Amino acid sequence: MNNAVLPTITVDLILDRLTMKDALHGVLHSILFHRLFGTIKPQTFEVLDVTMPGVSDPETERLVYEKVDTFWKGIEGGASKRGQIIITIAEKKVKKSWFSIGEEEVPWEQWVINAELRQPKTDLDRQKFHASLASTLTKTIHTMITYTSSEKGRAVVPPITDATTISPFPFKVTVKVGNMEVG
Repeated sequence: MNNAVLPTITVDLILDRLTMKDALHGVLHSILFHRLFGTIKPQTFEVLDVTMPGVSDPETERLVYEKVDTFWKGIEGGASKRGQIIITIAEKKVKKSWFSIGEEEVPWEQWVINAELRQPKTDLDRQKFHASLASTLTKTIHTMITYTSSEKGRAVVPPITDATTISPFPFKVTVKVGNMEVG
């Protein structure tokens, strides 16, 4: 599958310093919860009174923590207050060439989290900001559930040939701040 037809699901978030890490943790975990097809142990995260599903796995938790921390450091240390966290899910396919046979990873789905850091000026602004973010997170969870349970969302998933790991499909998490990859 080439990138021209690669299904891409986009999540747009406007965050403040108080909620950035928690919201990004919750969204990343929610995506992985809906797209890791192995046996997982579920957990939940509460972000502004929105319950978000997650994966209770030390390696997954470490990956999410590292990527969110990388994003945070990129935003805090740079001029740009906008960035992306991109999850690309692929399948391994046999690649044949003239003299050898190998494997290649072919992407079948991509999730793009566009995040922007803004800082409310007053307590009233912060309350409105947090109410708006809670609404956005609720809509994001709804979008994830609707897409992954739809015919279109199920049709893009390749056949699962290995059920022994937490994810039968390799996935990559990329962090960009100001259109530059960081970490």
